[in-house]
Amino acid sequence: MFIGVLVFLFSCSNTPKREKIPKVSVIFKKAESAYKNKDFLTAYALYKKVRDFYPASPQAIIALLKMADIKFFEGNYAEAIPLYQEFEEFYPTNPAVPYVIFQIANCYYKMRESADRDQSFTKKALENYQRLLEEYPHNPYLSLVKRRIKALKNLLAEHELYVARFYFKMGYYRAAYNRLLFLISNYPNTKPAKTGKKLLYTYYKKALIETKDIQLGKKRDFWGAPVP
Repeated sequence: MFIGVLVFLFSCSNTPKREKIPKVSVIFKKAESAYKNKDFLTAYALYKKVRDFYPASPQAIIALLKMADIKFFEGNYAEAIPLYQEFEEFYPTNPAVPYVIFQIANCYYKMRESADRDQSFTKKALENYQRLLEEYPHNPYLSLVKRRIKALKNLLAEHELYVARFYFKMGYYRAAYNRLLFLISNYPNTKPAKTGKKLLYTYYKKALIETKDIQLGKKRDFWGAPVP
């Protein structure tokens, strides 16, 4: 029995002590200080600690938003987006939601490509800016949002004009003509649309000739086979 007691005491003395987690107010205060000093690496880790250990606290709500902002300020837009989306999903009635939607749109806006590249991010930015206007028409970012919507529509119009000209150059006249029609219909008040209107008749005539060539079996594809 004496040996058993010794073994028990020895095992208790060697049991590693569980690390004491500081109070949420202490962690949050340190996070805010690091954030203020733009020590984003430290701030992010501390905000995450607040989220992990005190998920139901009021500080956890702010922490999530600050984590998203840090990723945005660092230029890690692809990582910021899901954090902003998580905030909107978990706290849909929070007063910060208009800002969150604005920031989601800003992330996509920052990632947009030039007119000759894929326009997925451009469309996402436009979609979220428009959603902000629809859901929060009196948001404080109204003037900037409207300017960016105009710029994004112009960029999408430039893309359509680029694609139309590319098809025309490659001899796909019907595809080029249809692309011009899409451009003029969807982005009528843009500079590319005005250019598209000037090209429309030329593209239309070429599209008619191409249609006849296809009907007669004269039109060939890239490999020399008849176009169906």
